[in-house]
Amino acid sequence: MFSTILIANRGEIALRVARTCREMGIRTVAVCSDSDRESAVTRFADECVRIGPAAPRLSYLNAAAIVTAALRTGADAVHPGYGFLSEDPDFAEICEAEGLAFVGAPASLLSRLGDKAQAREIAQAAGLPVLPGSSRSLATLEQARSVADGIGYPVIVKATAGGGGRGMTVVRDPRELPRAWGQARAGAQAAFGDPRLYIEAFLDNARHVEVQVLGDGAGGVVELGERDCSVQRRRQKLVEETPAPGLPRELAERIRAAAVHAAREVNYSGAGTYEFLVDGDDFFFMEVNCRIQVEHPVTEMVTGVDLVREQLRVAAGYGLSVRQEDVRPRGVSIECRVNAEDPLRGFLPTPGVVEEFLPPGGPFVRVDTHGYPGFRVTADYDPLLAKVAVWAPDRRQAIARADRALEEFRVSGRGMHTTRDFLREVLGAPVFRAAKHTTALVDDMGTGSAELSRLG
Repeated sequence: MFSTILIANRGEIALRVARTCREMGIRTVAVCSDSDRESAVTRFADECVRIGPAAPRLSYLNAAAIVTAALRTGADAVHPGYGFLSEDPDFAEICEAEGLAFVGAPASLLSRLGDKAQAREIAQAAGLPVLPGSSRSLATLEQARSVADGIGYPVIVKATAGGGGRGMTVVRDPRELPRAWGQARAGAQAAFGDPRLYIEAFLDNARHVEVQVLGDGAGGVVELGERDCSVQRRRQKLVEETPAPGLPRELAERIRAAAVHAAREVNYSGAGTYEFLVDGDDFFFMEVNCRIQVEHPVTEMVTGVDLVREQLRVAAGYGLSVRQEDVRPRGVSIECRVNAEDPLRGFLPTPGVVEEFLPPGGPFVRVDTHGYPGFRVTADYDPLLAKVAVWAPDRRQAIARADRALEEFRVSGRGMHTTRDFLREVLGAPVFRAAKHTTALVDDMGTGSAELSRLG
């Protein structure tokens, strides 16, 4: 097993990885930007290296600085967490070339599946259903218009190198396409350093269901159940749960089987997530996330499997410690993302200094966070403050426990707003409690919580 791991990330995921490493007796090296010098993980890790200014491109996206830090501190592996360089094939290749194990899918697989248009082709070749769309990246607006006209509106323009719900624009009218195309290209370049785009049909009232898989890189694949991630704003998730509520058992089994089949076809290695849109009895492949997911705690809570530990085992050449017959999910788990955002202003980030921070406790409540009193939320990074995840024997109790935990959560700061109260409104909405919600829920409710309470 590895002796020292450098964690090439920040925030709650960096701390989450460090904790499993500590339990496994692995020394950890954290990295930090200038604005993260006093972050929770820098205090927890065995060593910390400053890698640059606050701007991500000069720090957490600075592959050279990260690899140099790993080599200087004697690390034998790099864990990229999620976001930043976690799905960058060039970064994975540099790590491998320098003799550092990359805790994730190999560079060759990241190149194939990280290109979302190419991933569609691979999935389709494996027999998975996909929505009508372009079979490759599109170079010009004229090509985009031709594809969109052939599909029929609405369509969604997506960044080929996108991920995490970013780099997507819905177009409902042909006249909107030129503006959306230009904005999407600029946004993709800014966020991912890659302006390439593709287009596929957009479903207004679908559910977002994903399957967590673990692969050993030699064709062995284990699935750990499906998650519903339909509560979203701007195609980014706010509430996740497992198992997916209200999903017919036969349909859930088909979706999980499709994910396993697709992962086996590419000899998937490490932790990954196959994401689908569900429309009635039909489901369609969207993309593969070749990394640990933000919402991984819900899967861990119902299966008892430490996904980070399995990532480390596979990367070290030990293979998986679990077989499919060992996976026996029980109960229901729900995760709510508490972000420093103002729901009444379109979820605009609200940077500031956290003055009060008292996470909830109690039985079967897990809080993954890097927040503390005095922590500064900056505009440079994702505004996620904490993930509140709960477990209960059934969904009714899980919703009640999640609501109680959010009510108990005390977090505030001068000029700061959070999604805490908004999340409680979602949990209390009749349409959510009846498991009839779709990805349109947050858009349907607008910005007023009173409107949400009437949705049913």
